[in-house]
Amino acid sequence: MTWSCAGLRWHASGAVLVWHHPAHGERTSPLSPGRPLSFRTGSHRGCAGVRRGARHTPCPDGAEVPVSAVSAQCPECARLDRGYSVAADTRTDDPRPYDVYLAWFAPGLIKVGITAAERDGARLREQGALSYAPLGRGPLMAARRAEAVLGVALGVPDRFPYAAKRAARLAPPAPAERAGELRALHERACALPGLPETLTLLPGVPVHHDEVFGLDRLRRATPVAGLLRLAAGRTVAGVVVAVAGPDLYLAAADGRTLLLDVRQLTGWPLAVAAPGAGVTAEVVPAAPAVPETDALF
Repeated sequence: MTWSCAGLRWHASGAVLVWHHPAHGERTSPLSPGRPLSFRTGSHRGCAGVRRGARHTPCPDGAEVPVSAVSAQCPECARLDRGYSVAADTRTDDPRPYDVYLAWFAPGLIKVGITAAERDGARLREQGALSYAPLGRGPLMAARRAEAVLGVALGVPDRFPYAAKRAARLAPPAPAERAGELRALHERACALPGLPETLTLLPGVPVHHDEVFGLDRLRRATPVAGLLRLAAGRTVAGVVVAVAGPDLYLAAADGRTLLLDVRQLTGWPLAVAAPGAGVTAEVVPAAPAVPETDALF
């Protein structure tokens, strides 16, 4: 039995890699700037199973998942996961308060969404939002209703291709410009009729992620050479430059800046590679991604 990657998790102070072992449970490794990272993938990528809160249920079939898939779940575990999911509207009895937010990803690309208030903005860091502004707080169904009203009345989507987020973070407008867009949309949203009475409107004070994502370090790094494509028995090695959303930027020993989508690392059993090891994983151009379909909460 070996340790496998269970994904990336965001805290207020930064991102961590999550590891899972059948016997030893879960551990985390901070992805702090300047930290060396070197590993070799195992023989196959396994299904990550189902996680609800702090409880993890392994895949009962021990299924394999495609190496290029964004989701590390087999179809059966994905079905079980969405069988009790806020995102799939199959979990409508959640008593927690929810926040409605406006998230800025790129010029002209502002998304409306909801997240459990107790997560304190972690979902926005997971999504890679460069800036966001809270709009309101209330029960789940009130937040859902507000999300629908905003989407129709303001013409803002709830998701769009991930490639747009990656491109925008390399040379984003200044935080003040993003804040202006968010404040203007927040004012329009608060004036709309049809918002639920049980939704308490919140001041639209923008929050920016430039520092926690390390955008200054990313701008100073060499241009991104491409996206790492994982396969069995491949080595990835480098020094952490920045982390934004699920994307990890590494400075390789040969001077290249490489991008690793940690969603595609999830499910791989990993072994430590020698410090300074060369990168044997294939590097490909970062192609446009399909719209996100993972949970929004």
